[in-house]
Amino acid sequence: MSKIISLISGIIFGVGLAISNMINPAKVLGFLNFFGQWDPSLIFVMIGAILISAPFFFLFRNKNKPLFAEIFSIPKTKIVDSKLIAGSSLFGVGWGLVGFCPGPAIASLALANGYAIFFLISMFGGFFLVRAVNYK
Repeated sequence: MSKIISLISGIIFGVGLAISNMINPAKVLGFLNFFGQWDPSLIFVMIGAILISAPFFFLFRNKNKPLFAEIFSIPKTKIVDSKLIAGSSLFGVGWGLVGFCPGPAIASLALANGYAIFFLISMFGGFFLVRAVNYK
């Protein structure tokens, strides 16, 4: 059952990314360009996401487990270390440079977007590089 829920959630997420045009890197870069031709329309996407998800976080905050899984998949550590800061920085710089982050890039595969394919190959290359460096 959890696989079906995951699939449905992923489809809804991907459709939301497409409807909001977040799969268009130019839209994202326009939103991040505060000092140029700033496009604030993605703020409404964020507000909509908060308005939809916040009540559920409130309702389920004291539950021992989710409805369709055995545990909540939330990091338990609250430690902010150099790896977290470096990874967050790389994520932000990458998003700001090319206008893609993992979710929209994966959703863009439905459009056979060459930039998304290149981004995802680079992203997975980075995953393997980090594993190789961390596990030496």
